[in-house]
Amino acid sequence: MNKLGKLTLWMAAAILLVANTAQAQGEPYQEGVHYFEIDQATPDRDHVEVVEAFSYLCNHCATFEPYMQNWKANMPEHVVLKRISVGFGRRAWELYSRAYITASLMGIEEESHLAMMDAIWKERRQMRSLDEMAEFYAQFGVEADAFKATAQSFNVDTQMRREQKLIQVYGVSGTPSMVVNGRYRVSSNQAVPGFEAMLTVVDYLVGRELAALSDRQEMESGAEQAAN
Repeated sequence: MNKLGKLTLWMAAAILLVANTAQAQGEPYQEGVHYFEIDQATPDRDHVEVVEAFSYLCNHCATFEPYMQNWKANMPEHVVLKRISVGFGRRAWELYSRAYITASLMGIEEESHLAMMDAIWKERRQMRSLDEMAEFYAQFGVEADAFKATAQSFNVDTQMRREQKLIQVYGVSGTPSMVVNGRYRVSSNQAVPGFEAMLTVVDYLVGRELAALSDRQEMESGAEQAAN
């Protein structure tokens, strides 16, 4: 057998060994393949946060939305879902990011979220100005002038900068993407073919983070009891 043949057999054996080891250890997904670890991890200490990075102008996000709605309805206790409407430096996307943050601050983001998706992708409406955004959101019980004033406020500007910085820290380069507890990024690729597979990986990572959270809380509780 030539050197190339020996190398090929060695590589095949190595791949099989890694796969069998992962399966034996109960780890069906691999870091760097099915999910990616975030360098500047910022895990929450009181719950597990799952972030959906999306844009209203992303057609894949519109397709993903029913999957997300189902996932949200069944997410475990102690898990919090947060959405970040990404801008990626695109003026049109940033307008929708500003609108989503404004709706969130005014307490109407949940009731308006699906309606906005439907307006864009089912009704084929495009909102190109803050006036048009204010007119859309007025149907949810906020005054158009109040919406515009909030959208142009310091609070919205600050949150937009903070969230777009987070997107960079998370390494998100496409939508939709998911971030689990500030530690892991998940998006569809060859190893994660489709949205159901993507959310299955998210569930796996959420389970790991919930177990770690439970262990941490037990240790802290034990330390407090020992101190008393």
